[in-house]
Amino acid sequence: MGLLMSGCSSASSSDGSSADVVMAELPSATPKQLTSYYGQKLRWRDCGVPGFQCATLRAPLNYDKPDAGDVKLAVSRKRATGKPDRRLGSLLVNPGGPGGSAVGYLQAYAALGYPEKVRARYDMVGVDPRGVARSEPVSCLNDREMDAYTQTDVTPDDGREVDLLSATYKKLAAGCRKRSGKLLGHVSTVETARDMDMLRAALGDKKLTYVGASYGTFLGATYAGLFPGRVGRLVLDGAMDPSLTARRMNLDQTAGFETAFQSFARECVRERDCPLGTKSAADAGKRLKGFFSDLDRRPLRAGDTSTSGGRKLGEALATTGVIAAMYDEAAWPELRDSLTSAMKNKDGAPLLALSDSYYERDGDGSYTNLMFANAAVNCLDLPPSFTSPEDVRKALPEFEKASPVFGEGLAWSALNCTYWPAKATGKPSRIEAKGAAPIIVTGTTRDPATPYRWAQALAAQLTSARLLTYEGDGHTAYGRGSACVDKTINTYLLEGRAPQKSKRCT
Repeated sequence: MGLLMSGCSSASSSDGSSADVVMAELPSATPKQLTSYYGQKLRWRDCGVPGFQCATLRAPLNYDKPDAGDVKLAVSRKRATGKPDRRLGSLLVNPGGPGGSAVGYLQAYAALGYPEKVRARYDMVGVDPRGVARSEPVSCLNDREMDAYTQTDVTPDDGREVDLLSATYKKLAAGCRKRSGKLLGHVSTVETARDMDMLRAALGDKKLTYVGASYGTFLGATYAGLFPGRVGRLVLDGAMDPSLTARRMNLDQTAGFETAFQSFARECVRERDCPLGTKSAADAGKRLKGFFSDLDRRPLRAGDTSTSGGRKLGEALATTGVIAAMYDEAAWPELRDSLTSAMKNKDGAPLLALSDSYYERDGDGSYTNLMFANAAVNCLDLPPSFTSPEDVRKALPEFEKASPVFGEGLAWSALNCTYWPAKATGKPSRIEAKGAAPIIVTGTTRDPATPYRWAQALAAQLTSARLLTYEGDGHTAYGRGSACVDKTINTYLLEGRAPQKSKRCT
């Protein structure tokens, strides 16, 4: 439960699932009350990680009341490796979530794994968004409480289990309110986009160059909508469409995971040892659904107590483990082996490990704040998908049609914002960013988490967008094996040349 439901079509629909409201840009002149923030100098220091520097950026907790206190944001960079006279400026990166650590992503991958030519000409920079990781993180539950949260049944069979699920979400909300206080009302994507503009200024860049993945595309598009004149080279990879309601978003993503599972299943059933049978993808889905139902009644052992923390593999954790593997087709062999262990050998440990990786649960039983920040941002950005459990019940047929395997659980998981203590400050909005420089919007045709039509919709909204399509599986496209995608994006980052029109890659 508590899955990463990132938050969408460009025109208003008859069911009210998308918006005609256009995001308004902010004035180009810096407001007087923000002058001191925009004028701050970053004091770089050693990070304790070879090759990286770190600094702290101040931002107002509340942009409407800048004198009401600050939030401190963690920034890291790795200087361009090439000749100083060839340097193009700073390249900000964000891995998505919401709740993913940009500093962690920078230090573990982006500043080391991006193409050498890109790293030679840009200072690689990451800033943890407000409420995330090193930037005054939102906190809600202790580790033991989080273990209980992740195991709560999200396919309730009766009224008692519905009440238990509601109570679990209420406990999360109460814990966030108690532990996070005022911060909880000021972790929206709009506020984080405004923080990015102050960082741009502090880095000495006239325009923002940025690569955002998944939720990071919503953050980047929001920046473009607020500051179109400051858009440099923006890559929005695994794009979200900001015009949809939370419910439409959840439903689309449910269908996306079904599409990804069907792709996995078609590959699996061709093998003689597929744990889901060898008949068809549809039959594989029925077998998996039946396996989940069995776990609901009889959870499996999951290794020894030292590795599992005394947990067993129930339906909720097993579902999360399968969904975790849908993000990257490279994980499909591991998923097949994990399902074999669980379904044939009655050992749930490998599937539990997949679930733990998704929730960012370490071997010692500790969690990062990923899930807390994820809920805090999503629940603030849009009004909730549902107002009551009864709303969920009414929506179940639609969700189960979108995904016979995952629909019921994902519908009930969308109940979490119903009880959120901070009222949503955002709403569905089209982002046009008129006057912005060319922006590359990337979509993968069988992306489970950000369905391809979201990329099509965002590209249709942004007046300067170029749609880059990757025909393939998995979440996002840049750096995932397509030479066509990588060359297109690298050329854009290094030379400023975007495709003249939409482009398709394999």
